[in-house]
Amino acid sequence: MKDDVKNPSEVTGAETETVSTTPEKKGMSRRTFIKAAGALSGAAVGSGAITGFPMIWAQNIKNITLRQFGTGVSNLNAIAQKAKEDLGINLELTALDSDAVAQRTVTQPRSFDIADIEYWICKKVFPAGTMQAMDTHRLKNFDKIAPLFINGKLTPDSVIAQGTAPHTVGFVEGANSTEFADNPTRWMTLVPTIYNADTLGIRPDLVGRPITNWRDIMDPAFRGKTSILNIPAIGIMDAAMICESMGEIKYADKGNMTRAEIDQTIAILKEAKSQGQFRAFWKSFDESVNLMSSGEVVIQSMWSPAVAAVRSKGIECRYQPLQEGYRSWGGGIGLAKHLSGIELDAAYEYIDWYLSGWVGAYLNRQGYYSAAPSTSKQYMTADEWGYWIEGKPAQGDILSPEGKVMEKAGAVRDGGSYWERMSSVACWNSVMDDNKYMLRKWNEFIAS
Repeated sequence: MKDDVKNPSEVTGAETETVSTTPEKKGMSRRTFIKAAGALSGAAVGSGAITGFPMIWAQNIKNITLRQFGTGVSNLNAIAQKAKEDLGINLELTALDSDAVAQRTVTQPRSFDIADIEYWICKKVFPAGTMQAMDTHRLKNFDKIAPLFINGKLTPDSVIAQGTAPHTVGFVEGANSTEFADNPTRWMTLVPTIYNADTLGIRPDLVGRPITNWRDIMDPAFRGKTSILNIPAIGIMDAAMICESMGEIKYADKGNMTRAEIDQTIAILKEAKSQGQFRAFWKSFDESVNLMSSGEVVIQSMWSPAVAAVRSKGIECRYQPLQEGYRSWGGGIGLAKHLSGIELDAAYEYIDWYLSGWVGAYLNRQGYYSAAPSTSKQYMTADEWGYWIEGKPAQGDILSPEGKVMEKAGAVRDGGSYWERMSSVACWNSVMDDNKYMLRKWNEFIAS
């Protein structure tokens, strides 16, 4: 820890900064000031009622627009609507697949203000210099962030899983640095927002037997009825979990394979494909939902809300805990390098709001985990918190964020409590040192 940097537990937000484009308003927080300025601007524009007020406020604050892009996992209209309601900020959302997110961050840095990205993507893109480090002293909810994103530990005795654990790419050495820091500093690459432990989704009514291991996806009984996701950096991790479960390979680090390990993994996938084991290779949330709900696929790589979406159709679907553990991932919000002035102030306000509880509760109800659990708890009922986080049987109906019944009373979350699930993580989504070689081999597999 740097000597001039506060520990996460010490950052309370007491040093709230004033907006840089106007004189300090005594006793008024930045959030209150932004909203008040927006209200004033509505009266001022064209009326002449307010004079001497900075023009940038009159024209931009009430309807300031921030362009955000990322995967469909968290680029959700409901969040944009709530941000508008609470902050007066407009969010223009663009949902892309993970590979497109990585490419756009590097090649089109002026096309976005906020990047909602995963940590394995951060490892690829932050060194390119198109994003700016974030000052944790400007976030009053920083101390609410789960320690998993600060030091990699679920508990003080936890063993850190293989792959790109979020804390390893979560901080940089200084405000203008693109070099990842070994320990927490004042400067974050991403402010974490969301994470989960992923496994295989199954149709219990169609598989016909218990599913207990990652290797079950290769059972010839499921030939032509399985699928894995076609996002290379994530798909290869699922493949590693499968191959290790089969007893074919023992990886030194699934998140950083040698070329020989990559070759062996791809060879196993090619052989399975040649025998017709896979029905499809999906890239989007909707594709995975359609494959499973139609019954075309009975066991596949899946994301938690996709399982929930299938269940909401009245179709039995399970996010199956497996003996080898989970493949985990985490995501966060980062800032474009060009962002400055009043837009930067608004972006900080938005990010701090993101950690303040409402969004976290919304994401928890989708089956994800909020990076600031203590604030999200305040926006959930005791029964919701018990079901989603504590692994307790539901006392009443469990509803989706849209109000649809997802589970009936007595249901228990697949995999149990937050601590049970996250303590069983075997690896994090990752970027390998030999990433280009892996991509080439993966594309050979898909094209084979």
